[in-house]
Amino acid sequence: MGVMTSTETPLDEKAIIASAEKALSDIAAIRAEVGKVIFGQEQVVENTLLAVLSGGHALLVGVPGLAKTKLVTTLGTVLGLDGNRIQFTPDLMPSDILGTEVMDQDDNGRRSFRFVKGPVFAQLLMADEINRASPRTQSALLQSMQEYHVTVAGQRYDLPGPFHVLATQNPLEQEGTYPLPEAQLDRFLLQVDVLYPELDAERQILLGTTGISEATASGVIDAARLLEIQSLIRQMPVSDKVVDAILSLVRSARPGHGNTMTDRHVAWGPGPRAGQALMLCARARALYEGRLAPSLDDIAALAEPVLQHRMALTFSARAEGMTVRDVISGLAKQVRG
Repeated sequence: MGVMTSTETPLDEKAIIASAEKALSDIAAIRAEVGKVIFGQEQVVENTLLAVLSGGHALLVGVPGLAKTKLVTTLGTVLGLDGNRIQFTPDLMPSDILGTEVMDQDDNGRRSFRFVKGPVFAQLLMADEINRASPRTQSALLQSMQEYHVTVAGQRYDLPGPFHVLATQNPLEQEGTYPLPEAQLDRFLLQVDVLYPELDAERQILLGTTGISEATASGVIDAARLLEIQSLIRQMPVSDKVVDAILSLVRSARPGHGNTMTDRHVAWGPGPRAGQALMLCARARALYEGRLAPSLDDIAALAEPVLQHRMALTFSARAEGMTVRDVISGLAKQVRG
């Protein structure tokens, strides 16, 4: 899945509990700080933060004007990460993301190439409207998301750690968009659906953002602390019951694995990366909710953001008006039993 691994030695159980309790208070402070600026949208904030805490990337899907960009910049501030933003357009070139080589000439007339880093060299990269760029440009981002380095003119350049891509995409079928290929979608740990705000939240937005001063967020942790929390999440124990539920959910979403609804409606299902994503995000969600161990509820709650971009329906299921979400909610019910 391309998530950075830690070189730290594993902690023993007592140390894990002590570290987890410190992480719980950090995460609670992060949630409170983000809540000062982003009204409502608890689920969106939670899922986006879970992706980052788990060390992965997230794809935010929603119509324009729902504060997706604002959420990403707020997260950058609160988590103490250096951020860059790239607005994807049809004429964007790979070098506009990765960087380019320029020729320098010294006083003696000797020429040499120097690499000028592109905006991808950031700890938190916002890829805005990622489906507007050509497949060639999309795939330039793909290598960095998977391998945490880029290659320009045969030279390898490592990206900073931590490195997270939060991409946004419009759900509307619009002119001049290139849908992301399956291989690229699979690189996103979670797909976060950004829906219209509830009435009370929308009232808060109206009152809170049209006055003279707007609320701003402050930093809660820094990049080094984020890496510590990510390392802790990878060391949290997961019970056999939860591991079995993950395997059962992921396998039941694949055609030909004995689930009648899946066999009838699903063209292709999630690969092993989906199980890895569930393992990591369930631990992160437990901490986020103030618990020290993941439960079956975590798996059921994460089924949709983890699976929906990793499977596709058959033509006949789409013709009947079925959605991937309908299929997943049926499968998730079986997790809770």
